[in-house]
Amino acid sequence: MTARGAAGRCPPTTWLMPLLLLVSLLASRSTTEEVSEHCSHMIGNGHLQFLQQLIDSQMETSCQIAFEFVDQELLKDPVCYLKKAFVLMQDIMEDTMRFKDNTPNANVIVKLQELSLRLKSCFTKDYEEQDKACVRTFYETPLQLLEKIKNVFNETKNLLKKDWNIFSKNCNNSFAKCSSQGHEKQQEGPSGPQLPRFAFRLLVPSVILVLLAVGGLLLYRRRRRSHREPQAADSPVEQPEGSPLTQDEERQVELPV
Repeated sequence: MTARGAAGRCPPTTWLMPLLLLVSLLASRSTTEEVSEHCSHMIGNGHLQFLQQLIDSQMETSCQIAFEFVDQELLKDPVCYLKKAFVLMQDIMEDTMRFKDNTPNANVIVKLQELSLRLKSCFTKDYEEQDKACVRTFYETPLQLLEKIKNVFNETKNLLKKDWNIFSKNCNNSFAKCSSQGHEKQQEGPSGPQLPRFAFRLLVPSVILVLLAVGGLLLYRRRRRSHREPQAADSPVEQPEGSPLTQDEERQVELPV
């Protein structure tokens, strides 16, 4: 090979790097398109029908269960609300919504848990220290809890259809604002019960004093009554004027001998 030919040949790395870059860009683009289509159609009407069947099979009861969920009054942003609700919903299905194994309801819960695992790829994770922000304990019936879960799935489905990337929104600011509002409520909270406690502390001694006064008065009247009864027994019985007995005596005196 001549020197000119040797000089005209390019090193392998010269054309290999652009080729690898092109392949990676194509792969990432295809993956993005695949994820977008996956998220947009992940929640189907069949999942919502499963949830409705689960709701219809519940017994109506006034018994309530405690669970942690998003406080929508604190977290107004619908996207951030669903991001927070999605995480809490997985814990609820794992710990609270329990049914007997191999029953239709238990199988529905398993399918919903599998769906939640697949949906994780459509949600970005926010700052972990905000996990408890905008969250409070709810006390509701199982029927109300299932209705809440169904609404989360339904709203998530509608938003993903409009924009598959909508849940990549950064909600740290919303969670921080929500947590500061919750902290203010906690600081203001104890001021309410302080007034009843103060009134209770004043009321108890007053009630005790009244009871002591009433008891002393009753004891005094009892002693006075017991002191009068012996005197009444020792004194002769006086007959009131105008009684039938005195009138008869007067008539006997007036009769001639």
